[in-house]
Amino acid sequence: MSIADPNKTILTGENPFIRLSPKDGEPNSTEASYWRIIFSPAGPGHVLYLKSELTEGRWRIYSDNIAMARWLQSTVQGMLNAELSDTTIPCADAQFSKAGDPRYFWTEYIKSHGEDISLTWFDIGEPLLIHSQPNQIPDRRYGVCTVLIPALGTRLVRNGVEAKGRSWPREREGRPFSTSALAFSESWTEAV
Repeated sequence: MSIADPNKTILTGENPFIRLSPKDGEPNSTEASYWRIIFSPAGPGHVLYLKSELTEGRWRIYSDNIAMARWLQSTVQGMLNAELSDTTIPCADAQFSKAGDPRYFWTEYIKSHGEDISLTWFDIGEPLLIHSQPNQIPDRRYGVCTVLIPALGTRLVRNGVEAKGRSWPREREGRPFSTSALAFSESWTEAV
């Protein structure tokens, strides 16, 4: 019996995310999807997809590899959030760095044309390994294997102004989770 996943691996990397709302159960006031891609058909790179009151409620995209950012929009990110399948959303050139220890806190830094953005995760929970096959989950044509690390504490700051709202506790697969998490060792697949 083979232990190899039978599907085609289309990307591997990281995809930490932050979802904030003023009250539990209300629509998200901030959505941030951060990617550090090691391997994809469009090469490696970083991209931040951000929508918040800090961006006037519009999507903003920051990347150091626009080809990879657009490919991601036309595949996995566009599947996860249909609003981001629009590849006409402008994409700003940016530089990326990180700091921290994911056992305690993690911060991603983005600098772009007079903009300084930081995303921080803290109050870290226990990791869980998720593995799904393509089309196993309704409306998800891609499969994923990832280590999800919930974070009840989060902060997103753009040019010195912190986004409103907070992350909220959730359950996933019967285990404590959050509306925000680090997602490491993430690989996405598609059926061959």
